[in-house]
Amino acid sequence: MKDNKQKELFQPQLYYHPKWYNFKETDLGKIYQTIPWDQLAECLPKENRGPGAPRWFNAQGMFGLMFLKAYLHSSDEMLIRRFNTDWSLQIFCGKLLADNEKIRDKAIVSRIRSYIGEQADWQEVQATLIDYWKRDMDQTHVLLMDATCYESFIRFPTDVKLLWECCQWIFEKQIYKWCKVCDMARPRSKYVDQKRRQGEYDRRRKKTYQQGQKRKRALLYLLEKGLGQLQMILDHHPDNELNPMERQYLRTIKKVLEQQTFLMTHPAKELKDRIVSLSKPYIRPIVRGKENKPVEFGMKVHMLQVDGLCMIDKMDFNAFNESTRLKVSVLKHKSIFGQCHQVGADKIYATNANRKYLTEKEIFHSFPRKGPKVERPQEDKLRKILGSVRATVMEGSFGTHKQHYGLARVKAKGEKRELIWVLFGVMTSNAVLVSKRARSDIANSLQSAA
Repeated sequence: MKDNKQKELFQPQLYYHPKWYNFKETDLGKIYQTIPWDQLAECLPKENRGPGAPRWFNAQGMFGLMFLKAYLHSSDEMLIRRFNTDWSLQIFCGKLLADNEKIRDKAIVSRIRSYIGEQADWQEVQATLIDYWKRDMDQTHVLLMDATCYESFIRFPTDVKLLWECCQWIFEKQIYKWCKVCDMARPRSKYVDQKRRQGEYDRRRKKTYQQGQKRKRALLYLLEKGLGQLQMILDHHPDNELNPMERQYLRTIKKVLEQQTFLMTHPAKELKDRIVSLSKPYIRPIVRGKENKPVEFGMKVHMLQVDGLCMIDKMDFNAFNESTRLKVSVLKHKSIFGQCHQVGADKIYATNANRKYLTEKEIFHSFPRKGPKVERPQEDKLRKILGSVRATVMEGSFGTHKQHYGLARVKAKGEKRELIWVLFGVMTSNAVLVSKRARSDIANSLQSAA
């Protein structure tokens, strides 16, 4: 049977709202045009997005909110407030609200971040973006690499603070609560007395090592007693069960008790996987050796840079030696951009194994030359240029990420959420750089034509 339906002159997917023509001329519109939205959408499930998935936005909208979060450098709540009143942000996310529509869910950005962290592979998302941007890149034969730490938003950790937080949670949020629920008297303890002493200790401007050790011994005894009392209450009232989050906190506190007891008689370097935060137990101390900040607490990232665009090689909350990533980084560069001819890295990468590998692959590097000093002006000049670009352009990009794209303190809670936060901070910086280059190329072409 012949289909009598008339062919549509304009496909619905090609139709844009009249505001689009004003939007595409703005800075945000230029960034929008540098992002491969259709390819990004394939990184998320198409059908049955699962329980808890946000229903307001499709894949483009969810990725768009992550870009806007980093670009605007705003909180989740402020982002939704601005989204409700700014049609340019709505077009960026492909969700133009009606006059009577308004998103009232303040936690939707956090749930989207969690959903992307669970459903999408961050390496696939990054590969999709880099593969789209590489066609406009020129100096792809030069690879720069370095490591940095994007710190998490936690208070500066000390053993006394950590132990006191554990005691507070055990007594005030568990023992006192269950005693009230079960209508029973509170078990005897020195918690009130220790709370007063902790206040006196916190108010001291100078705290000696002996005072700190004394507080730790008292808090260890109090915490161990509190755990025993809580277990006794739960055993006598089996109907009262802890929820999954409370069980996770309890497991973390028991681990903290074991570690802090170990540290009373052993040096800190013998303790592995040291917990420094009760709310973020996955955070580890990262020794960086900087003069103003020898230890940082957050995610260590090994970053690659090609023609000004940054690409994440590895993200880990545990410390790792970035010099062992050189071979892998060169192979990643080759698979994406082709043959690598020049590598710029600092002195920590200048191991004999890395030197031998680069020599075998005929890749020029910026490492100081070994052996007798022979004058090679051209090589020395190129080596100096590589080292200078790495120290200025690449390390400068780290500062840009932290100051302008929300990576100075990562406020997300959860390993995968922090990972997504860092990923989109770096990718948003790349998108802004690509859009600026596109505008510069257009301006140059118009000037030459004139």
